[in-house]
Amino acid sequence: MRLLIIGRLGGHISIASKIAITRGAKVNQVDDINSGLNALRAGQGAEMVMADIALDIRHLVNSLSQERINVPVVACGLENDAEAAVQAIRAGAKEYIPLPPDPDLIAAVLEAVAEESDDLICQDPAMTDVLALADRVAPADASILITGESGTGKELIARYVHRKSRRASKRFVSVNCAAIPENLLESELFGHEKGAFTGAVARRIGRFEEATGGTLLLDEISEMDPRLQAKLLRAIQEREISRVGSNETIKIDIRLIATSNRNLAEQVAAGTFREDLLFRINVVDLKVPPLRQRRRDILPLSQHFTAKYARANGLPNMSIEDGAQEILLAHHWRGNVRELENTMHRAVLFAQNGVVGADAIMLTSIGTAADDAGFNADRDPTATAQEDADTAGLVGRTVAEVERDLIIGTLGHCLGNRTHAANILGISIRTLRNKLKAYADQGVAVPLPRDSDRLTA
Repeated sequence: MRLLIIGRLGGHISIASKIAITRGAKVNQVDDINSGLNALRAGQGAEMVMADIALDIRHLVNSLSQERINVPVVACGLENDAEAAVQAIRAGAKEYIPLPPDPDLIAAVLEAVAEESDDLICQDPAMTDVLALADRVAPADASILITGESGTGKELIARYVHRKSRRASKRFVSVNCAAIPENLLESELFGHEKGAFTGAVARRIGRFEEATGGTLLLDEISEMDPRLQAKLLRAIQEREISRVGSNETIKIDIRLIATSNRNLAEQVAAGTFREDLLFRINVVDLKVPPLRQRRRDILPLSQHFTAKYARANGLPNMSIEDGAQEILLAHHWRGNVRELENTMHRAVLFAQNGVVGADAIMLTSIGTAADDAGFNADRDPTATAQEDADTAGLVGRTVAEVERDLIIGTLGHCLGNRTHAANILGISIRTLRNKLKAYADQGVAVPLPRDSDRLTA
C-alpha cells in the first residue's frame, strides 16, 4: 500500500505517518496540492491520498479526474469541523478522518482500500486449479494473458500473480484499456511532455514508467485500437518507450499481464487485433472459469460480501438462511462474481433481524443454473435463446426509459438512500443526483432521501 499525504494535517503528520507505516503502508508527504499532483505525474504513484481539509479538496479531486489519475482521496481535519467534513465529501473525498488521527480508523480505511483490490476467495477445484497454475508461472517474468467473462475476477488473478512473483515488493499498475478514450490511452500508457496536446498541462509519467521494476496490467486489452497495438508491440519487444511529444527513448523493466473477456483468436481473424501482439502477450494463458462453473464458490463469496457490506453499513454480522442459499446456488450468475456482489449488497440492505432471507435476494436477471447449462463465453444458441427471453420485456422501449425505471426502482429498493443506490447501480453519487433532478423536472415521482442521506442528497 502506497500512501500520499498532502498538507500538514493540522500538525499531525508524524502521527498519521507512523500509524500508516505501522500498518504496512509506504508513506510519501508533500505540502500542497500542486506538489502532490507533480508527485503522481512523476510516477511515484499511490493507492490512496490523505489530504488536509484546509486545502482545496475539490480542485484536487477535479485535477485527478481531468488527468485520469485514479486514486481515492480521504480528507483529514479537526474533529469538531463538521461543516468542512461535509464540504469535503461533497467535493469528492471518499472518506473523512478526524484529527488527531485514530489508529483503528486509519487502519480500517487502509484495509478497505487494500481489500477492494486484493480479495480472492475460492474453494471450487475449477478455481483452485487456476491458482495452482498461477503459482507455477508467477516467479517467472513471462507475459500472461488472463481470459474469462466479465466479472469473473481477472484483475484479482493478476494481482495474485504479482504478489507471488519476484516483483512483489515493487509496484502493480493497472490500466483499463476500455475505460480510457482512444485518443488519450497512448499518453496514459507512455506518458507525455508538457504541451504535447491540448490539456497536457505538465509532463506526465506514463504507466510503463510508473510500473518499471514491477507489474503492468493491461485490462481488457482487446479494446485497444490497432494503431496503438503496434506501438505497444514495439514497447514489449524493445523494452523501451517514448513519451508523447518526445523523441527520447526510455528503458523499461516490467512484467506484462493482459486480460480480455473476448476470444482474441477471433479478434485476430476479424482483423481487429494483431496476431504478433497476441503471440507476445500469450506466453501463458490463464482461463478464469465463470461462476456457474465453480458453484462451490458461491456460498463462501456470498458470506464474504454479506460481511463486507454489513461492516460498510454499520450493521451487525449476518447469516444467510437456507432458503436464500438455495436461490443463490440455483441462479445462473451471468454477471459472475460482480453480479453476486451487487446481489448481496442489496440483500444486506433489506435483511431482517440480522438474517438474509429469501425475500432479500433480489435478482436482476432471470433464469437458473439449469437454464444456463449451455451458456459459455462463446455465446452458443442456447445462450442466445435465453438472452432473448431475458430482454423480451425491454423490446419497444428506449434506453432512456429502461435506465430511468432501473434507477427509480433501485432507489425505491434502497428506501430513497442515494448513496446505497449509487453503489448498487455502479455510478457516482453526482451522476445519480443529476439524473434524479432531470427526472423530477420531467414530473417523475422520485423517492425522497432518507434522513441519513439528506446531507449529501
